Amino acid sequence: MRAPIPEPQLGDLIEIFRPFYRHWAIYVGDGYVVHLAPPSEIAGAGAASLMSALTDKALVKKELLYEVAGRDRYQVNNKHDGKYSPLPPGKIVQRAEELVGQEVLYKLTSENCEHFVNELRYGVARSDQVRDALMTAGIAGVGLAAVGLIGVMLSRNKRQKQ
Repeated sequence: MRAPIPEPQLGDLIEIFRPFYRHWAIYVGDGYVVHLAPPSEIAGAGAASLMSALTDKALVKKELLYEVAGRDRYQVNNKHDGKYSPLPPGKIVQRAEELVGQEVLYKLTSENCEHFVNELRYGVARSDQVRDALMTAGIAGVGLAAVGLIGVMLSRNKRQKQ
């Protein structure tokens, strides 16, 4: 039997493990979170909500954590507390609550759900998920270029020997 997940604290960042990506929310108390949800986002939708990445607008919603997470695993992840000072919990919750119901700009690379919650907690909009994906794409691109270059060199070498 798994141990019960402890109740998050006010202002905690909640990382929800969706298939293929992480969704982020901020805990505001009484089982509720505030999160950035593109209009097509359906609580607990998992991979289907990946289509939400194609929109440029999002709605700030306040919903029950268990409904937002659905069947996906989640955890408290205040991963930048060592780098940035979190705002006071009451201030984080107040800022989050004031945004509920607003439609905001949504960009996968610069204004996504992770940027949103980090801005609320630390006053710094950042997304490690985007940074990591861009680095991986860059490394993969360099690797593919190297493989291509080696292939060209080998074929030239083979032609020169003939």
